[in-house]
Parts: sequence; structure tokens; C-alpha cells
Amino acid sequence: MEYILFREKVIPNIRELDVYTANEGYEALKKALSMSPAEVIDIVKASNLRGRGGAGFPTGVKWSFIPQNEPIKYVVANADESETGTFKDRQIMENNPHQLLEGALICAYAIQAKAVYIYLRGEFWDIAHQLDKRIAEARQAGFIGENILGSGFSCEIYTHLGAGAYICGEESALLESLEGKLGQPRVRPPFPAQKGGGLYGEPTVVNNVETLTNVPWIIRNGADAFKAIGTEQSAGTKIFCVSGHVNKPGNYELPMGVTLRELIYEHAGGIPGDRKIKGILPSGGSGPIVPGTDEVLDTPLTYEDMAKLGTILGSASIIVMDETVDMAWVASKVEKFFQHESCGKCTPCREGTYWLDKVLDRIMGGIAKESDIDLIVNIAKNMQGVTLCALGEFAANPIIHTVANFREDFLAHIAKPEEAEKPAAAAKGAARPAAARRGAAAVRESGA
Repeated sequence: MEYILFREKVIPNIRELDVYTANEGYEALKKALSMSPAEVIDIVKASNLRGRGGAGFPTGVKWSFIPQNEPIKYVVANADESETGTFKDRQIMENNPHQLLEGALICAYAIQAKAVYIYLRGEFWDIAHQLDKRIAEARQAGFIGENILGSGFSCEIYTHLGAGAYICGEESALLESLEGKLGQPRVRPPFPAQKGGGLYGEPTVVNNVETLTNVPWIIRNGADAFKAIGTEQSAGTKIFCVSGHVNKPGNYELPMGVTLRELIYEHAGGIPGDRKIKGILPSGGSGPIVPGTDEVLDTPLTYEDMAKLGTILGSASIIVMDETVDMAWVASKVEKFFQHESCGKCTPCREGTYWLDKVLDRIMGGIAKESDIDLIVNIAKNMQGVTLCALGEFAANPIIHTVANFREDFLAHIAKPEEAEKPAAAAKGAARPAAARRGAAAVRESGA
């Protein structure tokens, strides 16, 4: 298989500019600059490249939304990569950074943007420093800056570090953060592609790192060559981040349409101890969990086929859990993550994640009633479709779908009737750490 993204596997040191240019590097940019911006957009449209950050929206269509008559436009590469179980963009930026830069420049030319911002999560400071070095090399070679390759087109690229907030992976919260504001989602419309909705109020394309890194290959080889890989609706290769109970966790670039069974057993080495798969999160914590049935394992990993299972492919962060895992514990851990990362702007998400966390603590503490299981499902359903961004929906998924598929795991934590009737104060005290209880007792004894 030809690697489109992980080219370091066949070309050592492709991160270096001289190696990259010796292997068709920046040839796609030269080709794009010889075409009209509209022609470039048409090729990306025809390739059926879909956004690799999670939503799977057609990339060329997204570019075409930018009004060409606006004088100021921007491109933003989303390198926030905060989704649980996702670690693909980091590998691209570490090992094939110039292909990302080239893809971003082609996008900028297609929409006639004068600047590209690469927004990296705060923990990626080391990658940001390396990208700055690569950007300087490319500028020195004439690929970035004024009058690129004598074409008359000028564009700069800048890196920007966030502060480690999950919510800034959402494009409008990312733009707010990039402007120096609190990272919270915007009310839409206007959308980022529209005047008033993008960076500094100007029309903006926001694309994931993996998405943009596909673009040079498409421009060099043509839309038909890209569509020949994968499936009709989900073209090209995809990086699958596999973690959890597998023998060989890691990133795997494979054609779209590979089955979960092939990915897990042939590429990721199967399950330790040959245990059975109990559940799979196909898109990290944000995607609905699916059971490890034959039907699920034989389903192709495409946007459309995952939807048929009632889940999403998203960023393809595949977390595998074997038969030893308590799914009530999984729901509790994932919910704590979303409760912590909720920006608090929308009441259903702010309050819903708080109460889900509290009731789940009650369940996991063995002091809940069976009705509490239905209560958390009710809370979760009231969070769906009523928030400014998808975090509210994501936070509801681990509850609704773990209960639907693994209710018995929750029932195992339900207290006996006499324990469930314990006064709330007693239950609260029992849940406190032993050291804290001893400290409180010492205060009482001292008469303080």
C-alpha cells in the first residue's frame, strides 16, 4: 500500500526539507499555483476528501463556501488533537511536517488567504518549536512569504499554542482562543466561512491536520487516483489510532473500508490473552460505544457504515475493551472527563455533566437505586441537540449507549434496598477519604 500521510515509513527523514523536496515535495504547490483557485477547489471537491477531524464534511465543499470577493481571508489548521485516544496528528507533524505546510498553502491559495495559523494544543510546545523551524526553512526556500515561487501569491504561516482545553478542538471555540479570548463556542450563524464568523471576523477555513496533509497528494495524482482508494463515499486512506486492550497499540494508515476485525486482529495484533472483545469506542470518548459482536467487527470503517451501527467514525480513535472491563466504570471515567472539560457556556451541558458525574459516583459507590440508571439516561437525553457545540452531545453518548448495551454492568453496582435507603449525609461521609474522616474526628475531639 502507498502511504499518503505516513511517508516516513518508506522515506527516512522526510521531515527534512531537502529530503522532502527530493521526493516530490512542494511539487503540488507549484502545480496549484499554475492553476486558478477555482480549479484547485474543483479537484479537491472531485476527490471526495472528507474532513478527518471528526465531522467528515466534504473538504472541497467547505473551501467553496468562502466568498472570493472578500479581501481578507484565513486558513486555520486544527492541531488541537484533544479527543481521547487520538494521537495521529502528532505523528504527522513530527515526521512529515512539510506535507502539512504544503497542504495548508494550497488551501490558502484556493481561497486566496494571506495567512495560515496552525493552532496546537498547549502540550504540543515541542512540536510547535519544530514546526517554527520547518516554516523558517520553507520560507528561506521561497515556499512561504511574499511572491511565492514568483507566482504573485503571498502567504505567511504561524503557529499558535492553546492552553490545553478540550473545547478548543471545536472550530469556533478554537477561533475565540486564537483571538485571545475565552475558549468557548460561538453562536452560529454566522459560520466561520462567512464574513463576521471567522478569525477576526473574516471568512476562514478550519481544517484538521490530517485533512490538509492529504491535499498535496491529491493535487499531484488527481482526484480519480484518490477516489480509487477506500470506498465511494469515504475515499482515500485514514489514520486509525488504536489503543486499549490490543497487543500492538498505535497509528495505522489504511484504506477507508477496512473492517474493525482486520484492524484489530491483523494490524493491532489481537487481544492480550486471547480474551473476547466486550466493547469498542470507535471515536474516543465522544462516539457511541458498540459491543464486540461479529456484526460490529465485520463492519467497514467508513463514515457511512459507522452511522449504520448507530455510532460515528469521527477522528477514528479506536479504543478496544476486553471482557474484563466494567462498562459502568468506563461511563463514569468518560463522564468525569467531559464534566471537567465543559466550558460551562450552555446550561444543559454545564449542569448535565455535573449531575451525571454525581449520580454516577452514587452508582459506583454502591449506594444507588435501580431508578438511578434510568435517571442518568434521562439527564443525558435532555442534553442532546440543545447546546452550541457537540460537547453536550458527546457527554450524553457514554451514558445512553453504555446503558443500552451493557445495563447489567450498572445493575451490578446497585445497592441492596437497605443500603440504598441510607441518609444522604451518611452516604456522603462514607464516600470521603479515610484521612479526611480521621481529620474531622480529630477536630471534633479537640473541641474546636
